[in-house]
Amino acid sequence: MTDSEATSSSGADDAAPGTRLEARRVIAAPADQVFAVLCDPDGHVAIDSSGMLQSAEGSMVTASGDRFVVHMDRESLGDYDLGRYDVTVIITRFVPGEEIAWTIDGQITPPIGHTYGYRLTQLGSGNADGGGGGAEDLDGPLTEVVSYYDWSDAHPKWRDSGILPVLDASALKATLGILERAVRRGYVRG
Repeated sequence: MTDSEATSSSGADDAAPGTRLEARRVIAAPADQVFAVLCDPDGHVAIDSSGMLQSAEGSMVTASGDRFVVHMDRESLGDYDLGRYDVTVIITRFVPGEEIAWTIDGQITPPIGHTYGYRLTQLGSGNADGGGGGAEDLDGPLTEVVSYYDWSDAHPKWRDSGILPVLDASALKATLGILERAVRRGYVRG
């Protein structure tokens, strides 16, 4: 069984009130296995719950400043008809096995300036008795994964426009569920 919670937060990373969303989930896998999916451009597509990410091009992420391209389509959101378009993901924070964050650059000017990311904390190992329902899911290494979306540093043109957040906390929560499924099934780069 996993623990999942979506929150609107202003505490983490000094985000302005009402400009950050977080969701968390405990995944029965080692942090390095979870992190490997998050470093793979194809992994981002594989775990996307919004349906916007169609495909990606680029190498595995290994450092801040790394970039890759994602082919997008907002049709699944039903909000703005942008057709098919590309964005460049720019890694802004990279701590192996612990945190990865990025912003995007695309055809919109000025760039929006919002940040997406994941923080991982290795919790140790679950035990076989688990204390009730779903105990088998908590056997072995456990990793708490926090997905966040922060628009506190977004360009004022976009931050004050009412279009942010692009996604809500339930999308972050759903992506964490898909991430767990991908890791537990033995994600292999597509």
